[in-house]
Amino acid sequence: MERMLLGMVIFFGAHSIRIVAGRWRDRQVARLGPLAWKGAYSLVSLLGLGLMIWGYGETRSGPALWSPPEAMRHVAILLTLPAFVLVVAAYLPRSHFRAGLGHPMLAGVKLWALAHLLANGRAGDVVLFGAFLLWSIAAFAAARRRDRVAGRPRAEGSFKGDALALTVGLVAWAAFAMVGHIRLIGVAPLG
Repeated sequence: MERMLLGMVIFFGAHSIRIVAGRWRDRQVARLGPLAWKGAYSLVSLLGLGLMIWGYGETRSGPALWSPPEAMRHVAILLTLPAFVLVVAAYLPRSHFRAGLGHPMLAGVKLWALAHLLANGRAGDVVLFGAFLLWSIAAFAAARRRDRVAGRPRAEGSFKGDALALTVGLVAWAAFAMVGHIRLIGVAPLG
């Protein structure tokens, strides 16, 4: 679990700079330039993510804190569908998801983490997915607060943007649920 925890500190540390040290971040972006900052941020994030994944794999044989009912597996499958749609909507312009939420990726991460907490009961699961849930709640609140302070208007949504987010999100969800999850995680969510 130590490797996973180290990865979490690195990953969430990088992803929390804007929450806890926004002015410092802005100074570093100005000093280094946006491209160099994004490059360094990406490398640090990838290092943390890699350690998290490696460490999480090591916790798979760890102690179970509880055994979730089988129904929670089905609930998790259903919750991850809108999570995929929201993450896709974060990268597409002009959807009502983006217009309404402002930060659909963080909302998607919240759903994804909650789904995995409901369906898994090992200590490593609780630590990893609980951390993602808490971080996404804090990051969402901080991002919404930044938007209000900056007076950022939200872009208008369109049904074309919604249809695209729904279609791409559904296809990505289906591909991951049917193929990607078993290959990357070793668990077949759809049986």
